[in-house]
Amino acid sequence: MRFSVFFATAALACAPFALSLGQAPAAGDLRQWTDVQGRVMQAKLAGVEGDQVVFVLASGQSVKFALNRLSNADQAFIKQNGTAASGASAPASAPATSMTATTGTRIPVEKRTWPDVVEVSTRAIEITVVDEVPAEKRCIYRSEAFEFTAEDKLAGSVMKEIARTFEATRALVEALPWGIEPRPPADLGRYQAKFFASRASYVASGAPENSGGVYFGSDRTFRIPFQSLGLDLRGKTWFKDDNYRNDTIVHEITHQLMHDYLSFLPTWIIEGTAEYTESIPYNAGRFQAGRHESGLKEYIKARAESEGMTLADFRGLEEHMRMPRDKWDEIADNPASQHRAMRQLYFQSYVLVYYFCHLDGDGKGTRFLKYLDAMAEERAKGAEYDKKLAEYRKAMEEFFKLPGVKQLGGGRFSYPRELTPPPRPERPERVNSRQFGMDKLDILFDGRSSEVFVNDVKAGFKKIGIKI
Repeated sequence: MRFSVFFATAALACAPFALSLGQAPAAGDLRQWTDVQGRVMQAKLAGVEGDQVVFVLASGQSVKFALNRLSNADQAFIKQNGTAASGASAPASAPATSMTATTGTRIPVEKRTWPDVVEVSTRAIEITVVDEVPAEKRCIYRSEAFEFTAEDKLAGSVMKEIARTFEATRALVEALPWGIEPRPPADLGRYQAKFFASRASYVASGAPENSGGVYFGSDRTFRIPFQSLGLDLRGKTWFKDDNYRNDTIVHEITHQLMHDYLSFLPTWIIEGTAEYTESIPYNAGRFQAGRHESGLKEYIKARAESEGMTLADFRGLEEHMRMPRDKWDEIADNPASQHRAMRQLYFQSYVLVYYFCHLDGDGKGTRFLKYLDAMAEERAKGAEYDKKLAEYRKAMEEFFKLPGVKQLGGGRFSYPRELTPPPRPERPERVNSRQFGMDKLDILFDGRSSEVFVNDVKAGFKKIGIKI
């Protein structure tokens, strides 16, 4: 999960354009920047660190970009104003996405790049205390995009450190060129997370016993016990272990951020993308996205040491990609082989996602991004239909209140001849939920036979010193 965050994540214009020094606004103002390839973005200049330029996007997200990859005019502007811009702050506005600011259309795949560093903004982790009633196990806190409900009181400094990981993961998924465009549920206002003071209460909430944290799409809530947050009770106060690994948190938050895609994507992509984000080197609100290769190798090493799992165990890559969700669930629900078999599925899914992001074809993830764009189109169709269906149901509720209209049960009803019931919206052609995006996988195979595809995967990993 990496790339040079910069021009991929900002609100890009469609045509390249560089401001001359005479036209440029003052340092620290939101301005348009152009790279050597003609791609543009809107951001504030925050400062210069060696040969890296620090920018702040409209979302408040900090990103770094190599100075020598900017246009000559922008390099000159930075050399003149870089130091003066060190105190710049970001405006409060909607997070940057893979949509252009002016047209609302998706940025072409070839215009997207991968970020080097993704860092959470200070504003995003400012904590608001909504309610604190420990006796009722109801302590509610809010950051920019998340609402946290804890069973016990947590100090503001502790909540800020917890929120840092949540908000940084949001910034990462926004920054990746996948085009996911995460947005909190409109009816809830913020992403929801519940923290449980004991594993007993965590499991009692419906969470799997062997899990460290879980996202439930049914109520759109991420559940996690205090222990998995790195919280330790000393006396009557909870303290945060800053060295605690956040893998589970990042993984499940990725699911939460990709909620709108979970009913469309194959399971291997759902789990592979979450494994991908959690493997990126992370510390104190900063993802070193450009170090994705080292994250991959560390992941592979860890699996070999903890479970004896290696790439030599891989079998049937295409079969894995086309695995029906019920088959995946069958493996997950089998207690006899659950842990080993499931870890193998996750392992293989992550390696495939990594291959498609960084080693396939042109090495820029083009096929994978095109596939995700195709799924985004299906999601848009589904969202529009769902909106019309909700309007239809509301109209029917009003229709049933009219004199003479009777509900007969089983979805049947009668009404006077002079009345006309609201027309039901036509269901669009869209990915069948039982297929989970399987009919779009040809975008990834791109005409390659199974043999050619497997050889391409092997060749891709061989380039970075990994043998399959």
